[in-house]
Amino acid sequence: MKYDVIVVGGGPAGLAAAVEANKNGAEKVLVVERDQELGGILNQCIHNGFGLHYFKEELTGPEYAGKFIDMLEQTNIEVMLDTMVLDVDETEKCVHAMNKKNGYMKLEAKAIILNMGCRERTRGAIAIPGDRPAGVFTAGAAQRYVNIEGYMVGKRVLILGSGDIGLIMARRMSLEGAKVVGCVELCPYSNGLTRNIVQCLEDYNIPLYLSHTITDIQGDKRVEKVIVQKVDENNQPIPGTEIEFDVDTVLLSVGLIPENELTRSAGIEMDPATSGPVVFENMETSAEGIFASGNVVHVHDLVDFVTAESQKAGKSAAEYVKNGETKDQTYIEIKNGDGVNGIVPQKVRPSNVDKMVEVMFRARNVYKDVQIKVKSDGKELASFKREHMAPGEMEKIVIPKAFLDKVENGEITVSVEKVGA
Repeated sequence: MKYDVIVVGGGPAGLAAAVEANKNGAEKVLVVERDQELGGILNQCIHNGFGLHYFKEELTGPEYAGKFIDMLEQTNIEVMLDTMVLDVDETEKCVHAMNKKNGYMKLEAKAIILNMGCRERTRGAIAIPGDRPAGVFTAGAAQRYVNIEGYMVGKRVLILGSGDIGLIMARRMSLEGAKVVGCVELCPYSNGLTRNIVQCLEDYNIPLYLSHTITDIQGDKRVEKVIVQKVDENNQPIPGTEIEFDVDTVLLSVGLIPENELTRSAGIEMDPATSGPVVFENMETSAEGIFASGNVVHVHDLVDFVTAESQKAGKSAAEYVKNGETKDQTYIEIKNGDGVNGIVPQKVRPSNVDKMVEVMFRARNVYKDVQIKVKSDGKELASFKREHMAPGEMEKIVIPKAFLDKVENGEITVSVEKVGA
């Protein structure tokens, strides 16, 4: 089976990429999704707050997904559900997949877009000490149990980590009648959006313990008790600061990992800062004709931003199908400077930029009254003022093409500096 574009993943990123590729002239587009329905993680996010940027209205996760599914159904885009992608071959540009109906398939494409999303870190990944009783869930797993399966996961709940899913589940569990005794965060700042801290913790009088962590989970068959301690500047527990919580459930919201096993096996260049593939300005990876977008590239705050990035990937894939590779492969590398982490895109080909390039990244710490400095060979190209920056909120700057044309050494550094420094 041969296609113009194959999209791996049918979540918000895959839906947006497929629709945009079709809109820009890719005639034969296929979406391959391992779940039994399209929509990805949005299907279990029944709270509102989605779509404010893209649709200019407040939607729930299923409503947001539904709008893109409706768009897709108005096209001739093909969909394979309940289908597992086994391998992506960057040399032959084909996808090896399998499902119960067709068995093993080799699907050929002129361009491929990777949209596998991300997964949660588990207890094993962060090595929490203590017993191994029932009642310890990742926040996303608990969200699925409560919102889709209809199971109540616990009555007295402690949350470790202040990621957005954990914060949202603090509110959700409270609304379902559970007592959420607190949210414990290792860092001295929250890793969630400010609006979620306010709406999910403060509005429900749920305390946030910054610079704290769980040092012991106790229980026989079910969680019975959790010990929390304050940590020092090296994240080591401070003796004598123990707090004891009588709870039956622990939810873990301790970070997301872009799901890039397929990307790595394809031999695509990876960025250790984002745990995703290195991409160019048009979301193309180091493998010609293979693009990536959404949380598989870097973990986003808002699905609206996932949509915008994935539309760029979809449009670029369609252009690649029509025109082939970018002839001028001369590129500028964008590097993380002081206070900056996880820049995307990591490479920019000036000849492929029309007017400007958007650059996204996260701050390494909480900053107030700072400037984002863009420099090349020690010379300042651009500066952007920020009153507040935090790791939990994605930053975006725009670099005009005229500035890129001034770069002589093939490198740009983005850093955070105090105003007046």
